[in-house]
This record gives sequence, C-alpha cells and structure tokens, in this order.
Amino acid sequence: MPHPKPAVTRRTLVTALGATAAALAVTPAASAAAAGTGTAAAGTGAAGAAPLAARTTRVPVTRAQSAAGREATTVRAGFPIRYVGVSWDGPARGAAIRLHHDGAAPGAWQPLPGGCAGGPDEDRSGRVATALVAADGAHGYELRLPDGAGNVRSAAIDTVHGPVRTVAIAPTTPSTFCGVEYLSRAAWGADETKRFKNGVENSPAKYYPLQTLTVHHTDTPNADPDPAATVRAIYEYHAITNDWGDIGYHFLIDEAGRIYEGRWSGDDGIPAHDASGNVVTAFHTAGFNSGNLGIALLGTLSTQEPTAAARASLTALLAAVARGHHLDPQAHVTFVNPVNGVTKPVEMISGHRDWMATDCPGGTMYAGLPALRADVAALGTGGH
Repeated sequence: MPHPKPAVTRRTLVTALGATAAALAVTPAASAAAAGTGTAAAGTGAAGAAPLAARTTRVPVTRAQSAAGREATTVRAGFPIRYVGVSWDGPARGAAIRLHHDGAAPGAWQPLPGGCAGGPDEDRSGRVATALVAADGAHGYELRLPDGAGNVRSAAIDTVHGPVRTVAIAPTTPSTFCGVEYLSRAAWGADETKRFKNGVENSPAKYYPLQTLTVHHTDTPNADPDPAATVRAIYEYHAITNDWGDIGYHFLIDEAGRIYEGRWSGDDGIPAHDASGNVVTAFHTAGFNSGNLGIALLGTLSTQEPTAAARASLTALLAAVARGHHLDPQAHVTFVNPVNGVTKPVEMISGHRDWMATDCPGGTMYAGLPALRADVAALGTGGH
C-alpha cells in the first residue's frame, strides 16, 4: 500500500507551481468580482517605485436566521432571503421546500436537491446536507422532510442586501497563486469572525501531506449573477449552520473562471497550504478530508457542461497543485486518512461521488473527469 510522501517545502512548492502556472498563463479577470461591489485602489506601484497603497472593498454584511428542530421547518425572516440552507439526519427521498413571498400565495413545493454532502472527518453519521436552495428574495419558507428525519437545521441567508462593511484587501488584488490568479478570502468578503465560536476558533487548522484531488459542484444555480455573494452564502452555511467552523472547500471556481480561496490556511499568502507545503484539512468529503484537496465549481453540472472558462481554470489549478506535489494526475491510488486510518482506492483526480453516496459533482462533470485528467497530464504535471 503506498504511503503519503513527505510534504514538499514551501520554496519547492512555490517554485514548482510557478513553473506550471507560467506555462498555463491563466489569469481570469477577477478584480471586478472581488465582493460583488467593486474595489477602491490608491497607487499602482512599479519596480523601484513606492509600495502600493492599501485597498479596500465594500461588502454587504451577511444576515442569517438559523433554526433547529421543528422550528427549522417553518421560518419567517426579517429580510429578503437569497438562499436557504438545510441539513438533517435520515433519509433524503421526499424532502421538499416551498417559498413564501410577501403579498403572494405560497409557492409550489419543490424537491430539495441532493446537494454536496460534506463534514468533518470525525463525523461520518450520514447527515444529508442539501447545500443551498435559491430563494429569490422570499421572506419565508416551509420544509417537508421524510419520516425519520432528525437533527433538522435550516438557515435563511442574505449576502446581498445587508448593511455594507469596508474590508481591507491586498494592494495587488486579485492575488496570484504561483501565476494563477485567485480572489483571497478578504477579496470575496469572508468575515473571519465566523471561524470563531465563543471567542475560540471552531475548527483550528490542521495540515497533512497532500494525497488526492477531488472535484465538486456546489449544486447552486447556473448563470449566477453574483458568484461572490454565493461563495459568502456557502461560507455561512458551512461555517455556522453546519457548525464546521469554515467553508468546506479549498478553492471554488465560478463560471467566468475566477478562482476563490476557500478554507483558511494561515497568513503566509499561500492558499490551502502551511509554510511546509502541507495541505490544510477542509470539510468537503466527510471521513476522507485530511490530505484530500477539494475544488468546487459553482453551479449545477448534472446535465450541463462547465463553462470553458471554468474548466480552463480548473485544469490550471489542478495542474499547478499536481506538479507542486509531484502527483501523477492519471494515477490510481489508495488514499490513507492520517486522522482515522480509513482507506479508499480512488483516482488521483476523483469526483465527490467516488468517496460517498452523492450526485456531486453532477453527472455531466463526472463523465468528463477522464478527459480532465488527460488534459492535466498533458500539461506535463505528472512528473516526479
């Protein structure tokens, strides 16, 4: 049985990733989407010139109304709801939601989607997480759950209409991860206080050598007009409603190809890694997280292909990470979770459904994984 290789050093990781990224030259325009509200800059900077001045972005405060148990099935919010997040223990078949808009009759019952189920490695209880249901400004909702459903949680979430806060961001936003542009957590508006509960970090970062790469979709609407707001909603749902302490993915990619930094990994400017090149544990694949890097494409890819821009950014990011960690994108490996000893034979680049019972990353995206692996390998990232 193969064992994880020792973590690469930060310098080795940066150098290797930089070589890959330079060949890819993937730099999707990202600054306008920093938080869905624009940015303000002072100074441009140049070689030998004065340092770039500080920049800020204005981000709507996330408003959320959470409930548990019976109260979670009938909710009236004091704000227009952008998304409803729901989770429970028990069977999924038959779950449904209907939305309530002011001045109108209740909407039709609609099935709750399968979502992208995740959770900490310590929690393999089988909780069904239905991700986020678009609520289109509703002011309330009802849930209809299967017999036997327990530990019900729901949250009405608004990441668009709340009061605006000013956030400091890097002068060079969007940031560059070894040549591949990405939006830092600050740039998309992550409220870092949400990682803490009662003044203590809810899920302190832990790091392990990287073994595998997993592709997801978020099971949220396609043609999203404000993807940064959706990332903030996913963050609220994962960190607070599900009590994971942070967003579950290491990276997210929207339809325009913009890459968003996910799980917090420190302040050294290298997303998803610590200073030694180990990967931070996230929450995207319950029971199999530690040493497993998760990338989620925003949208629903059950019958729709990812956009060309999203797929190009996914390929670039996978290529850079695989090269930096000396991973063969087309290898079949045995994953060994360093936390709980659980093993799983998987492809080096897998889909979420390879790990557990879920539709994620959608049927169309999953069918495209062999071609994706070949494209990543063709970039020369599989060498050791």
